[in-house]
Amino acid sequence: MVNSKTKYARFWKCALQVNPHTYQEKYQGKSHGLNAGSYAEELLKVCEEENVNIVGLADHGNVNDYRNIRERLTDGGIVVFPGFEITTTEKVHWVILFPETTEENDLNRYLGRLGLTDSNEKVFPSSHSGSELLKTVEELGGFCYAAHVTSRSGLLKERQYPLWRNSDLRVAQIPGQIDDLPMKFKEIVQNKTREYHRKNQIALINANDVATPEDLRKSGTSTFIKMTEPSFDSFLMAFKDPESRIRLGEGIEQQYYSQIHSISIEGGYFDGLSAKISGHLNTIIGGRGTGKTTFLECIRYALDSDHKGTEAIKQGEQIIRENLGNAGGTVTLELSSSANNMKRYTVTRRYGEPPRVIDENGDVSHLHPSKDLLPSIEIYGQNEIYEVTKSGDALARILDRFLPDNDRFESQLKEVYQRLKENGTKLVELRKKKDEVEQKVNQLPLLKEKVQQIKNLGLEEKLQQVPLLEKQKQLIELVKNEVERTSNGQKGMEDSLPDLVFLSEKSIELLPSKKLLIKARRVLETLKESLQKRFDEINKDIKRAKENLNPVYEEFENTMKRKEGLLVKEFSNLPSIAGKEGKEVGFEYKNLLQEIERIKPIEIQLKKSETLIEELEQERRNLRNEISNFRKERTLAKQRKASDLNDLLSGKLKITVIPNGLRQPLRDYLQSLPGVGPSSTEWVEEATDLTILGLSDAIFNQNETLQNRSWGLTKGFAEKLSKLSREECYKLETIDLQDKINLELNVSQEREIYKPLSNLSTGQQCTAILHLLLLENKDPLIMDQPEDNLDNAFVANRIVKELRSTKTKRQFLFATHNANIPVFGDAEWIGVCAVSGNQAEMPEEVQGSIDISAIRDQVTSILEGGEEAFIQRKEKYGFE
Repeated sequence: MVNSKTKYARFWKCALQVNPHTYQEKYQGKSHGLNAGSYAEELLKVCEEENVNIVGLADHGNVNDYRNIRERLTDGGIVVFPGFEITTTEKVHWVILFPETTEENDLNRYLGRLGLTDSNEKVFPSSHSGSELLKTVEELGGFCYAAHVTSRSGLLKERQYPLWRNSDLRVAQIPGQIDDLPMKFKEIVQNKTREYHRKNQIALINANDVATPEDLRKSGTSTFIKMTEPSFDSFLMAFKDPESRIRLGEGIEQQYYSQIHSISIEGGYFDGLSAKISGHLNTIIGGRGTGKTTFLECIRYALDSDHKGTEAIKQGEQIIRENLGNAGGTVTLELSSSANNMKRYTVTRRYGEPPRVIDENGDVSHLHPSKDLLPSIEIYGQNEIYEVTKSGDALARILDRFLPDNDRFESQLKEVYQRLKENGTKLVELRKKKDEVEQKVNQLPLLKEKVQQIKNLGLEEKLQQVPLLEKQKQLIELVKNEVERTSNGQKGMEDSLPDLVFLSEKSIELLPSKKLLIKARRVLETLKESLQKRFDEINKDIKRAKENLNPVYEEFENTMKRKEGLLVKEFSNLPSIAGKEGKEVGFEYKNLLQEIERIKPIEIQLKKSETLIEELEQERRNLRNEISNFRKERTLAKQRKASDLNDLLSGKLKITVIPNGLRQPLRDYLQSLPGVGPSSTEWVEEATDLTILGLSDAIFNQNETLQNRSWGLTKGFAEKLSKLSREECYKLETIDLQDKINLELNVSQEREIYKPLSNLSTGQQCTAILHLLLLENKDPLIMDQPEDNLDNAFVANRIVKELRSTKTKRQFLFATHNANIPVFGDAEWIGVCAVSGNQAEMPEEVQGSIDISAIRDQVTSILEGGEEAFIQRKEKYGFE
C-alpha cells in the first residue's frame, strides 16, 4: 500500500469519488446488503487487491457516515481525502476534497461556508454559484473538480461554457479515455471549441461514483497521480503540472527499458550515500564543489563505462582517485537490464578492482556492466559533449547506437579482417619460403653442368657407384618420413574421437527429451569404443613397423659405411686431373650428386608452394570481396537510419553519412612509415574517391597509377608508396575506414538555414549533439550539466520538452545548475548535494520530487538564488 520506501515521485492510484455505505440505497434505491463495518472492511480489501492508494470520500452534501471508512482505510495504509459532492446554483455538480487530517467538525463547518441549504432534494444545492464555490474552496485550502461533466448535472452536458472557461476551475471528471468521448465533448476537452476555449488546458481525471466496493474494479473510477508520497499537498501540486503528473485510469502503458534503481557508496567523499532513484527523470543539484560530478563519475566507474575524450579521461580518473581511491571506496548499483530481458543485477566495484556483476541468484556473472547489461548507456561529463564534436569516431558511435545490426556488421567485419590478416601472414611466409626454394632450385642447372664436366673427363664409369649410393640415402629417408607421417595421422584421428562431456548425466538431467539424448550418447559411446579398438590395433601395427625397420636402418647404415669406405679408396686410385688429385675430384663429384639429390625433392615443394600461393591469393580476393560487401551493407544501413533520423529531427538537424570518411587510421599507418610526417598525409583527407582497396591496388600497379589518380599525391610520396613491400600492403588492406557523420544544425527560428558542425559556435555544436542524445534509447542517459554552453531558451524549449515526452520510455540522470530541468522537466527524483566538514552528503530528507516542501525550498535556494531573488526577478520582468 502506501508504505513506500521510495523517495521519488511515482504514480499512485486514486479513487476520488467513493461514497459511504448508505449511498446506493439512498440515491439508487437498492441495497448492497453491507452494514457500515462490513462496507468499510470490504472497501479496504478491494483497495488492496486493486492497488488503490488514495480514496476521496464524496457523499452528496453530508459527511455523516465517514468515520468507519476513514478509520479502517487509514489503518490499512490508505490515504483518505474527506469531502463531499455539492450542486452549484447553475445546477452542476462539484466534488470538493480536503486534506487527510481534516476533522469531521471542520468538514461540517466547510459545508456551511459553501452555502448549503436544507432541502428535500436528494442532492443538496448550494446557494453559491460555481465561480463563488471555486474561490471559497481555494480559501479553505481544499480541492475542487467538476464532476461527471458529460452526464446529467455535468458542466458540459448542461452547456455551462462560461463556467467551463473560468480559470479557477482546473480539473474535470470524464467517464473514461478522451478518445472514447462523443466528438462534441472530445473537442471541448481538447480545447478546440471556440465558445469553450480556455487560456489554460483543463486537467482531466477519472472518478466515477463508487457506490459499492466492487465498483472500484470498474474502469473509469480511478486516476493515476504522480507524487513522492501520498499527501494532500503533493496531490495539489500534481494538478499544477497535469501533463506530467496525471494519467487517466487506463492511461499508463508498461514500458521496458533499462533502469538504475539505486546507488550506494561506501568510503571516500560520499561515504554512506544511499539513493533510490526513479526510472524516469532524475536530477542532482547543489552548490559548486558539493560532489555532483563525483556522484556521476562514481556511477560511470562502477559500470566501467569509457569516457569519450582525452580530457574527460584525465578528469574522470582524477575525480575517482581523489574521492574514492584514497579510501578504497566501493560503489554499488542495482539495475534492470533491457538487453537481458529486464533481469535485475547488482553491480559493485571497489577502487582498483574490476567491477563484479551479481545476478538475482547471488551468483557472480561473467557479464560486463556496461558492455553487456547496459550496452547503449550514454554518460557525458562536463564539456565531454564538446569533446565529442571534435571527434569523428565519437560522432560515428553516437549514430551506431541507432543501428540494430551494427554489432553484427562490426563482428562480421572483425572476423573477416582477422582472416585477411592471417591470409597476409601466410602469404608473406610462403612467398619467403618459395623464394628460398627457388634460389636452391635455380642451382640445379649449374650443378648438373659441373657433373657433366666430370663425366666428360672419362671418369663416369669409375664413379658410377656415387649416384646410386646417394639415391639410396634419399629413399631410406623417405621410408622414415612415411612411417612418421602415418604415425602423426593416427594421433590426429585419435584426437578427433567423439567427446561426450556435453551429454553428461548432469547436463541433460532436467531436459524433456532426456531419454532420446541418452540413446544418442550410447550410439556415440559405441562408436568411440569401436574406433578406439581399431586405433589400438593401428598403433600396434605402427609400433611393429618401426621395430621391424630398425634393423633395416642399422644394416643400411653399416652397408653405406662399408660402401663409402670402398668409394674413398676408389677415389684415391683416380688419376690427377687439371691440377686436382683424383681423390679430390671424386669427393667433388660425390658432393655435387649429393646436392642434386637433395634439391630434387625441393622442386616438388616449389610446385606445391606455387599451388598454395595461388589458393591463398584466391582466398584473399574472396575476403576482399566479403569486406567490400559488408562495408557496403554497413554504409547503406547507416544512410537509411540517417534518413529516418532526419525525418524525426526535421527542422532541427540534418545527418549525412560520408562513406570511408574517417581517414585518421590510414594517416596513422602512413605516418608510421620512415620519413612520413603529418603534413605528408594531408592529401588523405582531401581525396574524395579514396578507398583502402583502391589505394592498395594502385600501389601494386606501381607509381604511374598512383600519380594518375586524383588523390593529390606528390611524385615523391607516390614513389615512396610504390616501394611498399607486400607485407606492408597486406597490412594496409586490414585498415577499416569507418563512415564519417556530418551534422548540420538549423540555426534559424524563422526558416531553415543549416550550417555544418565545423562552422558552429560551441553552444550550437553541443546543441546538435544533444538533438541526437535525446532520441529514444533503451539504456540511461547520464549527463553532467547538459546546460553548459547552451542558452536558457534551448534548455527550456528543446531539452525540457524532449525530457517530458520521453522520460516515461527512458531513464535520465542529470547534474544541473539550471532550474528548467528539474522544475519544468518535472524531475521525479531530485537529490540535493551538500558538504559537511570534508564529506559530501545527500541525506534521505533531501531526496524526492518538487512536491516535497524541503526539496522545493532547496531548489529555490540553490537554483533560483532564494525566494526573494526569484520574486524580484518576477517583478522586474513584469509577470503577473
